[in-house]
Amino acid sequence: MAAEIIHVNTEEQLQYGMDIRKKVFVEEQQVPLDLEMDEYDAISPHVHHLLIQDNEEYVATGRIIYYDDDTAKMQRIAVIKEYRSKGFGRVLLIAMEKLAVELGLQYAVLDAQCQAEPFYAKQGYEVISKEPFDDAGILHVRMKKKL
Repeated sequence: MAAEIIHVNTEEQLQYGMDIRKKVFVEEQQVPLDLEMDEYDAISPHVHHLLIQDNEEYVATGRIIYYDDDTAKMQRIAVIKEYRSKGFGRVLLIAMEKLAVELGLQYAVLDAQCQAEPFYAKQGYEVISKEPFDDAGILHVRMKKKL
């Protein structure tokens, strides 16, 4: 894996990330487009988008917003189907956590689809929600990690 981590700073890069999310969440998981895209899909000092490129192909994306004064919220983490189970999700999450630390944040929270909970648990996240909750028709749990 010769992955390159890209900190999104152009509209073109932002669009590549949104294209990945459309493939994963809208087409594959049937999340309505109007629920997937939101006001954080912009280049702004209040949101940080990352992409992973592997051999000229964009394969994964994620974004960070500020949850509170010391906590990052990891969101919209998506890996193209053909690239799953190849370590790209882990590389992306590590890059997101590193960026959160660079931003001065001490914790990360995320809302994990229940089927992805074991993946995040392996990365050190712990479930903090009392029970699963529905988000866009998919069951999730909130998880947290000290960075």
